[in-house]
Amino acid sequence: MEQKFASSLLESAVTELSRLPGIGRKTALRLALHLLRREPREASALGHAIIDMREGIRYCSVCHNISDDEVCPICASAARDNRTVCVVENVKDVMSIENTGEYHGLYHVLGGLISPVDGIGPDMLEIASLVERVAAGNVDEVILALSATMEGDTTNFYIYRRLADYPDVRVTQLARGVSVGNEIEYTDEITLGRSLLNRTPFADSFAL
Repeated sequence: MEQKFASSLLESAVTELSRLPGIGRKTALRLALHLLRREPREASALGHAIIDMREGIRYCSVCHNISDDEVCPICASAARDNRTVCVVENVKDVMSIENTGEYHGLYHVLGGLISPVDGIGPDMLEIASLVERVAAGNVDEVILALSATMEGDTTNFYIYRRLADYPDVRVTQLARGVSVGNEIEYTDEITLGRSLLNRTPFADSFAL
């Protein structure tokens, strides 16, 4: 039976909180009641932080990572190896790879994976902009760091074929320390770091 609320304001807050992934109505109620017990300024700070994030965050014009500015700090850094581009599915994967401390190049965030079942085709992802970066002649290596899933493998192969016109650019992939079926964000940092360091030419995967 759905819980009845004495306050329509509380009910509204619980409803909105329960829309968050992994948050059911019971958890949403606990969070809402917790906020009620705190100082009003704490709830206001949380609300303002969420609004500022939603309205202020932009996507890097180069790699499509989240950023406060037109170009993200990674792309803007002179300390990064700008001849190497690591292709990832989403922003969380950038964070996971950065946490390994083993990679010092740039990124390219696709914004998803090719999945015909879900109606996601290549044109819905940032693949064309990746090809443009390679075509500009400033890239020596493209690392395919996508999840070891059917969708990830399909996207890897599609990108590899799109980059076939640029034979001087190495196309590599993570070593299979990342188990088949695993998503990058759930791979531990040591395994992910080693998979980056021991990456292999993507063409070698055809011999498997």
